[in-house]
Amino acid sequence: MEGVSVVLAVVAAVLVLVGLKSGFRVIKQYERGVVYRLGRVRAAAKEPGPRMLVPFVDRMTKVNMQVVTMPVPSQEGITRDNVSVRVDAVLYFRVVDPIKATVHVQNYQFAMLQVAQTSLRSVIGKSELDDLLSGREAIHEGLELLLATPAVEWGIHIDRVEIKDVALPESMKRSMARQAEADRERRARIITADGELQASEKLAQAALAMDQTPAAMQLRLLQTVVEVAAEKNSTLVMPFPVEMLRFFERASGTDRPQEAAAPAAEAVEAGGTGVVAPAALRAPRGQVKPAALEEGRPVAEEA
Repeated sequence: MEGVSVVLAVVAAVLVLVGLKSGFRVIKQYERGVVYRLGRVRAAAKEPGPRMLVPFVDRMTKVNMQVVTMPVPSQEGITRDNVSVRVDAVLYFRVVDPIKATVHVQNYQFAMLQVAQTSLRSVIGKSELDDLLSGREAIHEGLELLLATPAVEWGIHIDRVEIKDVALPESMKRSMARQAEADRERRARIITADGELQASEKLAQAALAMDQTPAAMQLRLLQTVVEVAAEKNSTLVMPFPVEMLRFFERASGTDRPQEAAAPAAEAVEAGGTGVVAPAALRAPRGQVKPAALEEGRPVAEEA
């Protein structure tokens, strides 16, 4: 009888040890424990540290509370301005309510991945190419708003959503390169023209100042000579007053001989004597011309 009682005591002790071992759990700092007692979830999740469950009655599921970095696969779409692009993004989220994350959705990570893909496609269709390339802040806010609606019901908080890369067709890249080159050239021309305008204004002001002070022109001339002589060349600079050039120009204009337009003489017969009469003395056909200067008689024109 005593042997049977000893055996029963040993069996009971073994069962207690097994039950204690199966009911003992350790929850890490970044985890929370969701306890199911006979299939029903407990109201509060277990905090980090050693926890004891009721053996063969309670079951616990550990939920990671760290921030999850999930890459969103590339999604092809057509923007609002009819450009085909491939966009990939990255999603950062974390669980704030472990009970909702395990009870309301079967696999919250897979569910968030699917929602992120559909939301990214929707944003691509509503945006223009310039917004995808430069105005990404507004797109990130739109993506976060689209993902936050189902995430709140699943006990998930969206930290941030960012577009990682935008892949464009090669033809579009070449077109954008030509556009950028033309824009750079336009800006360069505008800057050059603006510089010329400012230089002309400064030169006009300098000319007015030199006109009021004649000695300034001489100083500027000497400075130019010094600048030219500073270089190691064989250039010879001889200052020549502009007033002397103007004097020579006026002198050549007044002393130029006047060209006299001499009328060409035409040979005509003067009554058979061989006298040459000027063309101004010729009369119309059939008429008698005035008396010849030397013979004193009329000269008839040859028929």
